Amino acid sequence: MSKLHFIGGEKGGVGKSLVSRLLAQYMIDHHLPFIGFDTDKSHGALLRFYADYASPVIIDRYESLDRIVDAAMEQPDRRILVDLAAQTHQFLVRWIEDSGLLDLREDLGMSLVYWHVMDSGRDSVDLLRALLGQFGGRMQLVLVLNEVRGDRFDILDASGLKTRAEDLGARVTGLRHLQDTTIQKIDAHNTSFWAAVNLPDPSGNGLGLMERQRVKIWMSRTYKAFDQVQV
Repeated sequence: MSKLHFIGGEKGGVGKSLVSRLLAQYMIDHHLPFIGFDTDKSHGALLRFYADYASPVIIDRYESLDRIVDAAMEQPDRRILVDLAAQTHQFLVRWIEDSGLLDLREDLGMSLVYWHVMDSGRDSVDLLRALLGQFGGRMQLVLVLNEVRGDRFDILDASGLKTRAEDLGARVTGLRHLQDTTIQKIDAHNTSFWAAVNLPDPSGNGLGLMERQRVKIWMSRTYKAFDQVQV
């Protein structure tokens, strides 16, 4: 069965692109065939760090989004990874609804997974409420609690939405915080996570020994979380 992974969260800065990059690296390291689609016109992370696996897609053009489904049908055992830029959710919903994709998916032998990347703020909780109203029970949801801005999700817990999402079949996973300086070094060199860890920079500007070790541990923990979600 083809599996389409949409990585969203709507607001900027919650870590959508970071999760997309980690999923891409996970699939590479686990020898899972995949293709990525990047909706960010200006600085798409998949196009920047995993260019050999990614193509651009124009989120507000149906014929461009249709390519995602076409790619899934061309090679059913290949996973599809779609990195959704900020403020693109409404276009995705309109395309899904107007195309009847949720009704068509079983006929196509396709599974849809929406990864809702969240920080600890209220905006992410409000977006989750809207998401459950749109797709709750109709699409597999994965809630990613990104600790980049804090590891307390009191607003989410108090809202009751996590329990509601889990009752509808959603899976909940966490993303541990990695030091900002380490991420900045990786990004500055335009390298994949694998290259950052395994190919030390001879100029001395790359990751140090202990930084590479921390990235390895961080990725190992993330991979175990992804295993639970059944990527």
